[in-house]
Formats: sequence, structure tokens, C-alpha cells
Amino acid sequence: MATNKSSSTLYQLLIWRSIRLRFNRVLIVFLALMTGAAIIAAMASVYFDINIKMSQELRTFGANLFVQSQSKKPLSNQDYLKSLSLAPKDSITASSPYLYGLARIDLDKVVLMGVDFSQLKTLVPYWQIKGQWVTVSFDEHRAMIGDKLAKKLGIKIGQKINLIADRKKHPLTITGIIESGEETDNYLVVNLSLAQKWLHKENQIDYAMYSVLNSQDQVHQFSVSLQKAMPQNVIRPILKVSDSEGKVLDKVKILMGVVSVVILILSTLCVNTTLTALVGERRKEFALQKALGASKTAIVRQILTETSIIAALAILVGLALGFGLAQILGKTVFDSFIDWRYQVLPITVLSSLLAGFVAVIMPTLKATEYQPARVLKGE
Repeated sequence: MATNKSSSTLYQLLIWRSIRLRFNRVLIVFLALMTGAAIIAAMASVYFDINIKMSQELRTFGANLFVQSQSKKPLSNQDYLKSLSLAPKDSITASSPYLYGLARIDLDKVVLMGVDFSQLKTLVPYWQIKGQWVTVSFDEHRAMIGDKLAKKLGIKIGQKINLIADRKKHPLTITGIIESGEETDNYLVVNLSLAQKWLHKENQIDYAMYSVLNSQDQVHQFSVSLQKAMPQNVIRPILKVSDSEGKVLDKVKILMGVVSVVILILSTLCVNTTLTALVGERRKEFALQKALGASKTAIVRQILTETSIIAALAILVGLALGFGLAQILGKTVFDSFIDWRYQVLPITVLSSLLAGFVAVIMPTLKATEYQPARVLKGE
């Protein structure tokens, strides 16, 4: 019992003495493993959060799903509400029904476009607006006008115009001028409920547009659900937008994976080189241990224990630094913080331990091959 205790004490003393006396080289090993752990933790944190963050960022491209009736019967408000209920949970960032028709104002005939104003700013964020957006869905007294139509009719921001039909007039105040680069530049944009009443198309819409998060292929899932529940309608993902999301996500993930692997390899090489030099400096120590009866297994265990202690500390510090680095990346690229993902912990720990294990193989084998007689003679 006493022998085992003294042996254990001597073993611990050898380990801590080795770390303390060769602190500079130990520090290099620590920094290399810590850097590798930090980069892996940061990349893994961003990787598992990037689907959501990137999909939200790419929603600035606009709508990525289109729904329209393919029969003579137009879509109704109820059809639109039903479609929203079929979407994957929390996947729709914005959506709006659209209705078009000819109307007369004081100055000329115009194309009236009815929309859900409360959704428009998120649905078409790429529109350039002079003035202000209309952001209230029930506002029937403010409108927006396309840039080309405004120039044609000489309409300015803040100007009041009237919709005219028979003897009826409906006053509108222009709050914003739209530059979209699309046909919308030729339209007068009003609230959907007003357009339906004024055009005598109550409970009718021409089509609906949806901006759907696509981090887990929700656009396809939503399309399939709509097609099954509403087979009479045309369900069309806007492939240019949804495909680009997938391609960008894939490229970013591949880049992050390559960076992580390269950093891990460099860390492993650095640790391997340092440990090899460290073992070379300690050759007399290992030779003396063998001369006193230490087995190869005991020497291997000693080196692995020393490396494990350094690796454990490096991983702990690396995890903290990596998560901090992930926040910097998230704020810089996505203007939002990265959430902690439980997958990061095992990936970082296992990758760092693997790097340390691979790096220590050759130095350990070298330490067990020293011949006590030759080394102690100085050969």
C-alpha cells in the first residue's frame, strides 16, 4: 500500500516537474492546441448556426415562393390564409397577396396594385423608397407610387390625390415613391382591402408571394404541402432565389470546413515538432528511468498524461476563445450573435484530442527506444 502511494507520488512529481522545468516548450504545445481548439469551436459554432443566420440574411433577395390560381376562379382571402397555415413552423418571414386593376385618379388612369402593407417592407427589402413606407395593413388613406408613374404624372411625396369612380372619390396621401427596377415603378400601390373594394373584387386576389426561410429546405416542403392541399393552384418556387441560397450556404460551409482542417493539421504539426524536441531534451531522464526499472508502458503513460493535461487546459481555454470569436464573426457577417450549439463541445474536444494524440505518437515511440547504457554514456 505504502509502495503504491509513494510510486503514485513520484509519478505525479515527475509529470509536474517536467511541465514546470520546460515551461517554454510546454507553452508552445498549449498555444498550438488552444489555437486549434478555438478555431474549431468558432467554425463549428458558426457552421451549426449559419443555416438560420444565412437564410435570414438571404431573405433580402425577396420572395422565393409564388402561388396563383390556374383556374378561372381567382384565389380568395381564405385560400391565402389557408396557405399560411400549411407553412413549416416559423418559416415565413413575410408574405402578401397581390391584386391588380385599372382605376382612375384626378390626373389619369393608373394600374392599382393592392398589397398587405404590413408585410411589404420585409417581403421586398430591395425596393428603394423616397419618403416613407406605409407599414399598417389597414391604412386606406395613404399610398405609395412607382417612380416612373410619379414622374409621368408629376406627383410628389406628401401630395394628395383622389381615386375617382362615378361620383365617388377616395382621398389618398402619397407617402413614398418606389424605385424597384420592376413593373411596380408604373403602379399606384394601395392597401389590399381598398383595392378589393374599389375594383369590385371583394375577397379576390391575383396571386400571393412568400419569403420563406430555406435553411432546411422549407421552400420545397412548403411547396409540396401547398400542392397537396390546393392542387388547383400553381405553386412555383422562385428558383433563382432559393437555389442561390443553397449554393451560397454550401460554399460557405465548405470554406469553413477547409479552414478548420488546415488549422488542425498545422496545430498537429506544431505540437509534433515541439514534443519531438522536448523528448530529445529529456532523453537522459527517460534512459535513467529505464535503467532504474521503468517499463516502456510507464514512460508512454507519463508522456500521454503530460500531453493530456496540457490538451485539457488548451481545450477549455480554446472553447471559451472560440465562442468569443464566433460572436465576432456573427456580428461582422450577419450583424447578430451566434447561439451556442451543443454539437460544438464534442466536436471541439474530440478533434483537439485527436490532434494531440496524432502529434504525440512519434515522440512517444522515440522516447521508448532510448538505450539506457548508450544515452547515459553520452553516445
